[in-house]
Amino acid sequence: MSQRLFLSSRTGAATAALFALCASAQAAVVDVTVKVQNLAPVNSVSFAPLHVGFNNGSFDAFNLGGAATAPIISVAEGGAGGAWQTAFAAADPNATRGTIGGLLLPGTSSSLTLRVDTALNPFFTFGAMVVPSNDLFIGNDSPTEYRLFDATGNLNRASIGIKATEIWDAGSEVFDPAAAAFVGNNDLRRDQNSVVALNFAEFAAYNGLTTGAGYNFNSALTADSDVYRITFGVSPVPEPGSYALMAAGLMAVGFVARRRRVGVRSAGMFAA
Repeated sequence: MSQRLFLSSRTGAATAALFALCASAQAAVVDVTVKVQNLAPVNSVSFAPLHVGFNNGSFDAFNLGGAATAPIISVAEGGAGGAWQTAFAAADPNATRGTIGGLLLPGTSSSLTLRVDTALNPFFTFGAMVVPSNDLFIGNDSPTEYRLFDATGNLNRASIGIKATEIWDAGSEVFDPAAAAFVGNNDLRRDQNSVVALNFAEFAAYNGLTTGAGYNFNSALTADSDVYRITFGVSPVPEPGSYALMAAGLMAVGFVARRRRVGVRSAGMFAA
């Protein structure tokens, strides 16, 4: 009887450990839906597609007071972000990257769902051009500013809000409405060779100009104006690999338990 109880407890412990292992592997990987919203006033600023990356905190795209490098210039001037994506991939090959939506007009939203390993990539980095402008953008100065997931894979924060005072000037292109994206001819651009700074006051100079979307621009921004919001929704991922591992493990546990029971019965027969 004691031998049966011992075998039963050993089998139960092995099964519990197997379930815990599979649950841990599954919890590390989640589907994250990233939603972006343009909160600016009607006829005010619009945003180019948002470049995003869930990462290990090693990719630093720019620094306040420093000269803008090619990655952030590719975001701030035209919004394409090709160099930003390339540099991100080189700095953190295991990062999960993407681009959300097209031109985001005032009052509109867009979203993208990405599969994220929260253990490898707990941090969130982003960047998008703000238009009309020559080289204004939004983004995070510090690569570790936004840690979305804690060590156990729980979501730390559900949203990131951006105000007008948090809009950056790359300092890479001379301010000139005639050469500004969305209202001018960007082929007329001239290099500025300055440094990254905070700046939203320039938008007032575009008031009255017709935008590429057809509306007459009116900044209407103040220091307290909310201009952009990023929200995060998380859902679990059923991983076929984990289930296969669990099934194989349960079969192995059952096989070992069965053999041990047979062994116990045989020992009892010889003892008799």
